[in-house]
Amino acid sequence: MKKITVLLFLLNSIFAFSQKIESYKLSKEQITQRELDKISDFPIYRAFEYKDKSGVTNLVLTENQKNISKKDTLNTKIQAICVMNNHGGFLEKWRINDLLEDYNPKETTIWFWTKYCSTKDLDGDGYIDPVIVYGSKTEYDEIRRVKIITVYNNKKYVIRAVECDLDHCRSFKKDQNWNTLPQKIKTHIDQLVVRLRKEQNLLLKDG
Repeated sequence: MKKITVLLFLLNSIFAFSQKIESYKLSKEQITQRELDKISDFPIYRAFEYKDKSGVTNLVLTENQKNISKKDTLNTKIQAICVMNNHGGFLEKWRINDLLEDYNPKETTIWFWTKYCSTKDLDGDGYIDPVIVYGSKTEYDEIRRVKIITVYNNKKYVIRAVECDLDHCRSFKKDQNWNTLPQKIKTHIDQLVVRLRKEQNLLLKDG
């Protein structure tokens, strides 16, 4: 009986190890080796690789770098693309596209806020739940829009915020399906919103 118990323990340990969640940022060399630069028309700003129950997945964040100067790089479009390697090719799981919008004052750049992005298993189900954060700035170098996109079961759940000094032009909206997310994920995003308010001096609220 003891031998069977030990064997079951070893088998469970091996299974648990094989299901280990891993996630890390890719170097430029690793991006080239995996040929990830071929999946987007824009330069890759940051790339991640993660392993969960579904297999090995790559997430690339790309920005078109429309205007590049010594002072800054300005983007008019961004893309986030999530793919799995499929027998030498890529199987796309999901994609995010966005671009500058016609606001007053004028938006001049849009970019990924990678310090707030994450590739973690937020609810402990063995699958990574990517969180993508990006924003836009105006011609006065003020943050205008902020988007927080959570991907759960390959579906996107979005928070859209517009910053403005005046109440009538400020907004903070969650998708209608937001409350269908697991509580652990919602708690993580709520804490992220608090962090953004504190660290970036944002309002992130309705007028």
